[in-house]
Amino acid sequence: MSPNTIGFALLLLGALLLLAKLIRVKWRLAQRLFIPSSIIGGGIALICGPDVFGRLAGAVGADGLTDSGLFTVEVLEVWATLPGLLISVVFAGLFLGHRLPGPREAGRMAGPQIAFGTALASGQYVLGLLLALLVLGPVFDLPPLTGALIEIGFEGGHGTAAGLGDTFADFGFPEGQDLALGMATVGLLSGIVVGILLINWGVRTGRTTELRAGAAPSVSEQAGLVEKENRRSAGTLTVHPSSIEPLTLHFGLLAIAVMIGWLLLSGLQALERWLWIDTIELFVYVPLFPMAMIGGIVVQLAIQSFDRYEIVDRQLVERLQGFSLDMLIIAALGTLSLQVIADNLGPFLLLTVTGLLWSVGAFLFLAPRVMPDHWFERGIGDMGQSLGVTATGLVLLRIADPELRTPAYPAFGYKQLALEPFFGGGLITAAAVPLIVNFGAGWMLGGMGVLLVVSLGAGLLWFGRRPGVDRLDEPA
Repeated sequence: MSPNTIGFALLLLGALLLLAKLIRVKWRLAQRLFIPSSIIGGGIALICGPDVFGRLAGAVGADGLTDSGLFTVEVLEVWATLPGLLISVVFAGLFLGHRLPGPREAGRMAGPQIAFGTALASGQYVLGLLLALLVLGPVFDLPPLTGALIEIGFEGGHGTAAGLGDTFADFGFPEGQDLALGMATVGLLSGIVVGILLINWGVRTGRTTELRAGAAPSVSEQAGLVEKENRRSAGTLTVHPSSIEPLTLHFGLLAIAVMIGWLLLSGLQALERWLWIDTIELFVYVPLFPMAMIGGIVVQLAIQSFDRYEIVDRQLVERLQGFSLDMLIIAALGTLSLQVIADNLGPFLLLTVTGLLWSVGAFLFLAPRVMPDHWFERGIGDMGQSLGVTATGLVLLRIADPELRTPAYPAFGYKQLALEPFFGGGLITAAAVPLIVNFGAGWMLGGMGVLLVVSLGAGLLWFGRRPGVDRLDEPA
């Protein structure tokens, strides 16, 4: 594959993203549903690819377009490799530029949030594994590892699903990646749609503490634009560009974090081979991105200890993460196999509906009983994340609490520090498939069941009994 092909494939993604943004500005339905441009661009790429345009071309005799649609096979190969690379950049920056709080500080602010978030994530595994053992295996002859697809696709999202592609392939179920990517798309869209419906319901019934009836996002917010008077800097110059471009500096920090993660993963794989001599293999199937996240924590600890000049700007890190995530999503959707989803439509729908019902049900019935105050704002962010990754949760949280006057936003952030290393693409997500294959679905089900019971107990019997501002039967 020539460098020109790689470069053209990247440029093509940029052009598709720009086209998608123009569609978002003009298409009212996309605005009302807050559909990200990367999802729109991914849908365009998918339609123009082999599974849609290619099949239509083949039906009318244009056989030369059946393998790649409007693109080329080489371009699709480049796109297929991008998600696994870019997800490490996204995870390497999760904690970079954030001051890491002490356990007591984080626990005091985010204890209820941690209990609720843990219940959501572990419940996705429990329900998914039960479904795999009782229905998907006996009826559809699918492997037990399909029980992990709800958490991988919904809470993990496109990046996690794409990053685990090699793991699924190594265990003889490459279809798992396409199913997880499809679920990630459904989860993201349903998270936004259902979340906005719930926010409207919360406003009408007086369950929200900040929004009142008649409040609505502005036209500019729906179009994804920022009014001139409300614009802010996307980053801060912390070093002089004559010495090094600030964006280059921050990319270098992300690169160091990823390399630390690669060294950690390589060391753990070598230790595993030395201790068990291939009788048990876990880390050989763990992808790089959760270790890149640990590398980011190591870099952040070093920054907190030695960076007297505060040269790390969190906003610049977020810009690099956002760019990587946009490119990742459009590339992953552009190479999604619709045929795999069609061949496994029954299991796909069962997993998707189960995950959706669990997240929405937990928000409606658990959040009011776990959160000591502002349950709606605090719960809607976690529900959105459980369906469509962190960004979806933040979108819903900002709609429900536009001025960030409730403790929902800082509690959500602290909760991320506690849960992100494990769920939603963390160590448990990355190790779930190898654990299920090596030790059996029953052990994984038992472990997640215990975690679900503990988190529910902590939420309902401890945090839920603490005095708060707005209880279940006291709408604001």
